[in-house]
Amino acid sequence: QVPRALSQPLASSESRRFTNKHSKKALKASLTLGILLGMFFVAWLPFFVTNVAQAVCGCVPAGFFDVLTWLGYCNSTMNPIIYPLFMRDFKRAMGKFLPCCRHSAEPRPSAISLSMRNSNSGPRAATSLKNVL
Repeated sequence: QVPRALSQPLASSESRRFTNKHSKKALKASLTLGILLGMFFVAWLPFFVTNVAQAVCGCVPAGFFDVLTWLGYCNSTMNPIIYPLFMRDFKRAMGKFLPCCRHSAEPRPSAISLSMRNSNSGPRAATSLKNVL
């Protein structure tokens, strides 16, 4: 039998490492969410308050209302900037689809290698179109 006193510190250090790893991820996720929500409220809250004030008293100039509307639109342009800054998974996914974001170290597979990989056969001798038809 293994005494509990010897096996317990190992288990607690593993659980501590597991907890630290997940708490860092949770902290980063909550920070990203806080930034996104904070920017949303800063951008759209003035618009909605002004919209209610306009409905009640009609005292908001049209130019000011337009500026607040465009401030809200600017929030939509900030989201594609914020996500890659704070989320590594988002960066990786976008790097796979956008050629401008692809790293030069990652070779793009050719269509031939993809078809060979998807077929169950090994490498074949070169065949012409006449031989196939």
